[in-house]
Order: sequence, then structure tokens, then C-alpha cells
Amino acid sequence: MTAKTASPTSDAPTGRPWTCPFCPLSCDGFSLADAPRPTLVDSDCPRATAALSHFAAVLASATARIDGRAADHRSAVAAAAAILAASRQPLFAGLATDVAGMRALYRLANGCGAILDHANGDALMHSTRALQDRGVFYTTLAEIRNRADLVVCLGTNASDHYPEFFRRTAPAADAPERHVVFVGANADTAAPGLGGVTVEEIGLAGNVFDTVALLAARLAGRRMASSDPALDALVARMLGARYTVVVWESGSLPAHGALVAETIQRIVNTLNRTTRAAAFCLGGGDGGYTANQVTTWLSGLPLRTGVHKRGLVHEPQRYATAQLLAHRAVDAVLWVSAFTPELAPPATDLPLVVLGHPGLEAATRANTVFIPVSTPGIGSAGHLFRADGGVVLPLAPIYEDTLPGVADVAGDIASRLAASEGGAR
Repeated sequence: MTAKTASPTSDAPTGRPWTCPFCPLSCDGFSLADAPRPTLVDSDCPRATAALSHFAAVLASATARIDGRAADHRSAVAAAAAILAASRQPLFAGLATDVAGMRALYRLANGCGAILDHANGDALMHSTRALQDRGVFYTTLAEIRNRADLVVCLGTNASDHYPEFFRRTAPAADAPERHVVFVGANADTAAPGLGGVTVEEIGLAGNVFDTVALLAARLAGRRMASSDPALDALVARMLGARYTVVVWESGSLPAHGALVAETIQRIVNTLNRTTRAAAFCLGGGDGGYTANQVTTWLSGLPLRTGVHKRGLVHEPQRYATAQLLAHRAVDAVLWVSAFTPELAPPATDLPLVVLGHPGLEAATRANTVFIPVSTPGIGSAGHLFRADGGVVLPLAPIYEDTLPGVADVAGDIASRLAASEGGAR
């Protein structure tokens, strides 16, 4: 494959519609204006603004590098294929890409027996393990907007990391009045400004583990040795609400956070015996939900799965990137970071292949092959799963840049590996 010919859409109107790829909410209700760099219209979302600061209104450009030295695309692909061919156990990590990119990476993993883990794998596993062990009852952004009369933000104020959450879920015109309770988090300043919304803030009863356990016990009607007036009042509100949504953030949970996720589902299940309730998990950024969904539909197993020649092996703890690197359980790493340069590869002396945002070019080092890739939703089209799981949104580029996508590069490496194996027979 060769790099694509640039075709900037310079005649596109100012304030073009745009779907943001930089957050799992995948907001599509605001626009981008042309400026010295792409600028948000109708939103001041700090997360999107920070991500857009890494892009200019002109086409992205970067040079592939081998051991820090400039190289052409074909040579870089050959060097990357050589690293994977020599590896007995490669790790594909980062995995910040779109649907097409992850599909191509899974095919490449099949060809070289790689282990798959996302950069935010620890947070993803909290919700994934709860799903595996107990099952889950999740809702959607639209359901919250149209039906929820009680929203309980447990250990998060939502908007610190997902600034548009309360705007996206603001009550619809015919929705019931809503009460938002922040448990163990400062109340979001934007929530009280929404029409028909009242806000309350209460503390944790100990830590987050203690709090969810107490809520679950009290909702189930168990007698307790001591009482917590604030939690008792919350329990009464939850039992009296028509539709309660428990919002939690997987990335904010401590170690063993899957226990919190499971208890939240127990709370939801208890409420659904007499009223209606669901959970909403904030997480899956940097393409995390997308990587997990694609891996699951292609293999039947979620991330932290090894696509070994002897078969698939899922190890949610042992196959964590940090664990594998610390124990030298892998001998090569392919790192994918197509959205922002902040998601840099881990420090390692292992042979490293980086398919990355052009901003990662400056960080290339010895024993590394760097191949710049296009960002879906900026320089190329793509698709991402939204935070509520069942919605896939298309991403339209603001220009067509000269860089290949992750799917293109992964396909090139796979073809090179196949050709090398065929020649060796």
C-alpha cells in the first residue's frame, strides 16, 4: 500500500457537522469551524478542545521512522513485519483505533499469535468482568434523557472526564422532573442549570466498596446494625423513583473495581423487582469500547485474549499490559494510538512497533519502528462504538490527509508476513 493522495475539502462550509472521536460519548450535536486549527462551534468541551489542539487546518504529515531515522512506508512496514516474525509472543496494546482498524489488527494477531490489550484495559475489565460474572442492565443516553427521574452519580461527577454528559442527557421537553444525587463526588456545576433538574450531594459511607454494599443491603430490606441518614434517604428515593439510573466511571474505581460494578448491578436488579432502573458506565475512551466490541464479535472473547496457535486464551489479569511487560512474558510490542499523542507507548527495551498519531514521531527511539497513521474523524473516515454500547457512529473527516489508516498499515504488515512465510516454505 502507498500513502493516499491528499484531497483537502477546503471548500467545505464553516461550521460543518462533526462527530467527535475523542470521547466515548461520540458527541454529534456540534460543529467545527475552519481556523488556524479546527475549532469547536456550539460547545466549549475541554476534552475535545484539548484533542483538537494537536491538529491544524492543514493536512497532517509525518515520516515513518526506523530506530529514529526517517524511512519510507514500504521499508517501515518491512521492518515492523520482521519484528513480529521474529517474536515468539507479541503483545498488541494501546489499540486506540476505530472499527476497521481493530478488525485488521485482529486478523494480524491471528497471523502472529498476539495477545490483545487496550491502554485502558484495567478500567475496561471492571465492567467486562461484571458482565461475565453477573450480567448487566445498562441504559442509553436517549433513555436517560427521556425517562430518568433519578440519576445517582456514584463516585463521579461525570463531567470531569466526560464534559458533555449532562448536556447529552438533559431532560427532554416531555420528560419527568429529575433529581441528581452525587455520592462521594462534588456536584457538577452545570447540572443545576438544566431545566427541571435538582441536585443533591452526599458523602460516601466509608469507601466506595462500603457504600455500594450498604446501598445493596438496604435496598434488599436487610436490617443493619447502624444507620446512615443520607443513604437511608437515597434508598427511599430510589425505591420511589419511576426510573433510576446509576452512573459510574470505570476509570475512577480502585483495584478490584469489578466488585463495585457487580454490586451496582445487584442494586439495579433489586430495584427492577418493584420499579425500573439501569446502570450507565462512563468509560471506553481512546477506542476502548470499540476494541472490546470488535474483539468480542470476532473471537467470542473480550480483550486480554491471546490469539494463540493452540487456540484462544482469555486471562483478564495475567494478560494486562503492565503485567506482561513486568514479567517479560512478551518479547515484542505493537502499540496503536491513532487519536492523540498523549497515549504514548510504555517504556520498554523490547522491540517496538508504533502505529501512531503524527505527534508521536518525536518520541521514537532505538529498537522502534514508527509508522504515522491517520486519525478517524479528522483525516479519514471511520466508525466508533458509543459509550452506551449498541450504537455505532460514522466518523467523517474534516480533510483527507496523506496518512494511511491503522487498517491499511495492519493489512500491509499482514501481507508482508504472509509473503515472508510463503517464501520460507
